[in-house]
Amino acid sequence: MRFDVDRLQAFYATPLGRLADEMVAARIAALWPGAQGLDMLGVGYCPGILDVFLPSARRVLWASPEEVGAFRWPADGKSLTSLVEEERLPFLDAIFDRVVIRHALEDVESPRRFLREIWRVMAPEGRLIVVAAHRRGLWARAESTPYGHGRPYTRSQLTRLLEDGMFRPTASARALYAPPIDWPVITSTGDAWERAGRFGWSSFGGVLMVEAVKHVMSDPMVRASRRRQEVRAPAHAAPAQSDPLDDL
Repeated sequence: MRFDVDRLQAFYATPLGRLADEMVAARIAALWPGAQGLDMLGVGYCPGILDVFLPSARRVLWASPEEVGAFRWPADGKSLTSLVEEERLPFLDAIFDRVVIRHALEDVESPRRFLREIWRVMAPEGRLIVVAAHRRGLWARAESTPYGHGRPYTRSQLTRLLEDGMFRPTASARALYAPPIDWPVITSTGDAWERAGRFGWSSFGGVLMVEAVKHVMSDPMVRASRRRQEVRAPAHAAPAQSDPLDDL
């Protein structure tokens, strides 16, 4: 069953929830160290992630699914929260430079339609980060946390899904190596767990984070045209090189 906003708030108010928020937000801030003059959108449950970008970004919005609910965010000033239908976002085409998705992709009825809608509202060459439960991690098995609900992913599954959604994956990382147990000895040593996990058991982080770029050349008609060009290319032409996924 999907976590509603009250359960999400309650979880992220616990020491374990704060640990999860801080570790994920730190990895995203490292990848996107600045957002000066950019328009940003968070879809799913993103207040803790978006907070760091409020001082620098030109515009920051949080879009929460209607069936989940929402609350006023940020606490001070004008509310930047919107209730949305995940497959019919109430935004114009091509307006967001950065998009973060957390606690959304695992629960939507059609991940492909959802990502297509995200693609629509992103600016050309805009960047997206998907935060999703890792199928091989302990957090996907912890039903007391929001990562233990919905469909978890492996990196290859998430990468293929993004490619099908007309995105080009550019980087990936894992986070949340601490066991999902709300004990002070664990929640007070989050940084140590992250450092040890990256070197000792890097394949078993609790969440996956994949960055991808909106690829405007990914339109099906353009792909078909490119395939026709490849067929006509000389036999000695060098094959195109694909971009590797580099860990953050």
